[in-house]
Amino acid sequence: MERTVVGIDLGGTKTAGALVAADGTLGEVLEVRTPAAGGPVAVLDAVAGLVLELTRAGVGTTDRLGRADAVPTGGRLAVGIGTAGVVDVGRGRIVSATDVLPGWTGTAVADGVRARLAPEMGEVGVHVQNDVDAHASGEAWVGAAAGLGSVLVVAVGTGVGGSVVLGGSPLRGAHHVAGEIGHLPVPGAEGLRCTCGRLGHLEAIGAGPGLYRRYLALGGDVASPDARDVVARAAAGDEVAVRAVRDSATAVGRGTAGIVTVLDPDAVLVTGGLAGSGELWWDTMEAALRAELIDPLAGIPLLRAALGNEAAIVGAARGAWDLLAERGREHEGVTA
Repeated sequence: MERTVVGIDLGGTKTAGALVAADGTLGEVLEVRTPAAGGPVAVLDAVAGLVLELTRAGVGTTDRLGRADAVPTGGRLAVGIGTAGVVDVGRGRIVSATDVLPGWTGTAVADGVRARLAPEMGEVGVHVQNDVDAHASGEAWVGAAAGLGSVLVVAVGTGVGGSVVLGGSPLRGAHHVAGEIGHLPVPGAEGLRCTCGRLGHLEAIGAGPGLYRRYLALGGDVASPDARDVVARAAAGDEVAVRAVRDSATAVGRGTAGIVTVLDPDAVLVTGGLAGSGELWWDTMEAALRAELIDPLAGIPLLRAALGNEAAIVGAARGAWDLLAERGREHEGVTA
């Protein structure tokens, strides 16, 4: 029976999705606005609507996925979703989330999407995971970390997230928060309030908003609107901006070094908006990382992400493909 998988990257402002083949080949990506202000019901409606749009047309499947026909409703469909928040993957439910998606905590995402698709698509498998885990899964499957047995993924943008990938699959942890490097206490963040409400965590200085606040605290120009502008000022030679970027990147490097020392992964992969902001940030982060590592870890590869914004879609789809494979094995066990 034909199998079809849709990968969905659910963000606070936009939701993107595509058909993804069993080898990780990505079809055309479609995007819709995330109606976050409308609450979970509106968000789940948007996700289901995007899945239906993709599957009805077989979007982007010509050549890249080997066929141009629409996806038949009688086929086996699975949907993989990467979303912000702490996710109970086994239940497809949000354990906790920030106000990026208001009311998202406690939402039964898998059940909600499954129920919305059932009238047209029948039984649908739905796999839900944290967005950074999805991003890491994509890079470990067909991206920069493909073929590695273990990799620590660090995502640095508007927040600081992380994921530990072992054998191609993210480590979830007993409380669903494995890899949350952003809440690691680090030097340089003392007295700074993290988004979780506590003081001294990496995200408070390492994320974009933290870098921006550091710039202002150092006496930077109050006319600067955000971290992107601070990075641009640093590239232009603004000494205060340079210091802010270095302080922020150093905190990320030192925090990452601590996790590397505990886990001893094959490699570290760094991604996100700040990771791609220029060599000042990257070189400072890498120097801080390597300065903290003990000799046996000194040569650990430091990788740049390869899939860009598509990584979370691909990784979310990988979870859905794994779900289909697992259900296939269960079916064979019943009928054998």
